Amino acid sequence: MADPRPGLLRALRHRNYRLFFGGQSLSLAGTWITRIATSWLVYRLTGSALILGVVGFCGQIPTLFLAPVAGVFVDRWDRRRVLLVTQVLSLLQSVALGVLTLLGIITVGEVLVLQVAQGIINAFDTPARQAFVVTMIADRADLPNAIALNSSMVNGSRIVGPSVGGIIIAAVGEGWCFMLDAVSYLAVIASLVAMRIEPDRRVRAPARVREELRAGLRYVTGFVPVRTLLLLLALVSVMGMPYTVLMPAVATRVLHGGANTLGFLMGATGVGALAAALYLASRHTVIGLGRAIARAVIVFGAGLIVFGASHRLLLSLLILPVVGGAFMLALAATNTIVQTIVEEHLRGRVMAFYAMAILGTSPIGSLLAGLLASRIGAPATIQIGGAACVAGGIVFAFRLPRLRELVRPIYVQQGIIAVPAVDTGT
Repeated sequence: MADPRPGLLRALRHRNYRLFFGGQSLSLAGTWITRIATSWLVYRLTGSALILGVVGFCGQIPTLFLAPVAGVFVDRWDRRRVLLVTQVLSLLQSVALGVLTLLGIITVGEVLVLQVAQGIINAFDTPARQAFVVTMIADRADLPNAIALNSSMVNGSRIVGPSVGGIIIAAVGEGWCFMLDAVSYLAVIASLVAMRIEPDRRVRAPARVREELRAGLRYVTGFVPVRTLLLLLALVSVMGMPYTVLMPAVATRVLHGGANTLGFLMGATGVGALAAALYLASRHTVIGLGRAIARAVIVFGAGLIVFGASHRLLLSLLILPVVGGAFMLALAATNTIVQTIVEEHLRGRVMAFYAMAILGTSPIGSLLAGLLASRIGAPATIQIGGAACVAGGIVFAFRLPRLRELVRPIYVQQGIIAVPAVDTGT
């Protein structure tokens, strides 16, 4: 009997994934509200683009150092339990941020400490969440759709969250944004508790963290397709993504707006990202995603160059959907390919390196962008990052033929392609 759900939503036929999708959608909306509130709070307290960069650095630098080790434990521990712990800890972190802000005693130093705490939590949460997707999806053919729907979920919340956050900030201040985020974590906690998951029967290895870490590192550095994809993501994260950290400075100094302007800019980015994620969800195969990644990174960089040159809100709102869509296409397509080709016993470790390539390297970019923006301004800094992304996308495009040859045998083994001689377009 044919599945009544359209192809766009086929992963939702899995009960556990439906629960996760619903709970995480609410929680992520709260997360985006907190992100815009944190940026606005710090910029209101300091008026400094450099401090914005420092805050971004503190929030994500733990992932750079902890994610590889966290990945080892994600491959050992029950992933649902890991997620329950990280969600409870994140809830408490948001409560602390909200209470301090509502009492009017919050300082930049306290924000930095709480950002580091959240970064430590995320170092375990991100690889666990990425690896847990496979557990929720019984039919591996639906895995690419589930990953794309995850991206849709993230970017749907990116549209709603910043816009709502801007309204709440203007009405009652940042503190209530943090408290609303804390409440939103209850939804994902409830969804995890309600899931019916078979007992984890993976055999736990003896306590040889160093050896397992080395095995994961050897795989990531030794398998050229994975290594190339993660290096490209790291470049985009370091050079391109700091534009989000500098957004408050652009909203106020360049576009002469306020918290609502910042919310509109972040929401515009989310519109494009959501469109890209829905496009990926409509696809039925990983074939051709390599070309899509190369084009997306080039378009992302070019869009940043135009955004950096814009001094009009309308032009910025028109270009940011392109920027957001291109970035999300590159990010989600890379996730799909890596999750498809990785060996199961290494999944947690590889997804930890994936998290490190995105979240772990971005604090370096945030710090560099903050330093550079304090000297040459946010627009020029954003344009330099865009040019670097264009160059990286071009180099990746030239390497695609070799990557296709290396990935083809895996696709044949998994039945994704039937004849080895067929050009997969990876």
